[in-house]
Amino acid sequence: MADEKQPAISRTLRSFPPADYLFKVESVSVLLNTGIEKYESGSFEVGGYKWRLCLYPNGINKSEGKRHVSLYLELPDTENLPLGWELYADQKVRHFNVMKTRCGIAQFLSLDELKDPCNGYLMDDCCIFGAEVFVIKYSGKGECLSAIKDPADDTFTWEIENFSGRKEETIYSEIFTVQDVKWKLILYPRGDQKAKNKSLSLFLELASYETLHQRKLYAEFELSIKDQKYSVYIKPSHLPFGFLTPSKVGVFIISSLSVNYITNPTTSCQMVL
Repeated sequence: MADEKQPAISRTLRSFPPADYLFKVESVSVLLNTGIEKYESGSFEVGGYKWRLCLYPNGINKSEGKRHVSLYLELPDTENLPLGWELYADQKVRHFNVMKTRCGIAQFLSLDELKDPCNGYLMDDCCIFGAEVFVIKYSGKGECLSAIKDPADDTFTWEIENFSGRKEETIYSEIFTVQDVKWKLILYPRGDQKAKNKSLSLFLELASYETLHQRKLYAEFELSIKDQKYSVYIKPSHLPFGFLTPSKVGVFIISSLSVNYITNPTTSCQMVL
């Protein structure tokens, strides 16, 4: 198995030992001269998985681990794991899967540092290695963010007949489709709750919000109303935009009710999404 790229090593000191496994090596000086290339510890269980330590007293190979102790964390029993299994363990977050059943450090500790009595790694020719593993379990939840490059503008024009004679507080447009999403416009001729009897309020709403399934949509849109005297559409100075959820979204409020907008029996609103 090819070894992973040598990771950076950070060293910290603490007074308490690793919580999951301790591996004591006695007669270290003898072990270093025996020619034993690799020793595998007994198995220990963490997070529902069995693990073991793999120790290379004189390094895992002559190039990467030369004159170093190499230490690896390994999953010894993978035959019973499901097809395509993978898991993450917080050993500075390591990824284990069917192609990579162990992770570790080829240059874990240099032999010179190990043998130097000033460092305290060797006491009475004994050394203790340890493991503390935190398994990061995937909950099965997640999301994906995607964007449409240079989306085409879609325009919907809504003509409201007999506008001046309408008595409803709320008027709904027909449902229209943009980018495979269903929308509708909502008009409050005398203003919604925040602009009651002060302004005309116009909203864009998701008509198919039940298909979102807790997703969000990001959209930029223009809402406007036609000035029939001058035959131009009036729109706000800024573009409403944002992540849209299954609720009313987007608002354009005409600052005052003007006779110009209702000179004809038909009033026209427009939306560009």
